[in-house]
Amino acid sequence: MAKFWNFVLFQVGWFACVIGAANNQVFWAVFVTAIYIAFHIWRSHFPFLEFKLIFKAVIFGVSADTLIANLGFLSFQDAWPSTYLSPVWMWVLWALVASTVNGSLSWLQGKPILGALLGAICGPLSYEAGIRMGAGSWGVHGQLGGLVLLAIVWGAAIPLFFYWQRQHIGTRLEQNQ
Repeated sequence: MAKFWNFVLFQVGWFACVIGAANNQVFWAVFVTAIYIAFHIWRSHFPFLEFKLIFKAVIFGVSADTLIANLGFLSFQDAWPSTYLSPVWMWVLWALVASTVNGSLSWLQGKPILGALLGAICGPLSYEAGIRMGAGSWGVHGQLGGLVLLAIVWGAAIPLFFYWQRQHIGTRLEQNQ
């Protein structure tokens, strides 16, 4: 049942952040979603390891989105905290994705090729949906280039997040011996 709620709350957080960004009203969406992420970490079997995974995923995502935006392939609505960084609402979305690694996406554990394929397809489609809802736009270099870059980023992201998760479990097992 926990995986079901993880999936549902991921979807709710995604829609809240995207709709908030489209309407330049992200504060409550980000605030409530961040509270869910904190609750998720707190309820985790290994809260510190879950925090580390989510933190790494956010750094990866902020770096990738910032690079893609600064290269002119993507533009975000509600660019707070800076026009040179991906917006804070995207940071929360990356944290939400990472929260699914040990939850609703745990079935992908040990399947890096499938994870890469799903990431390369679903990641860019998620951005396209957000853009169609008004949370951003394709940059000066157009949609195709942006989708290709996002496919590369997300094709790497999902297997990478599972790799980090496995590293954390290995660390935990070593500490218990």
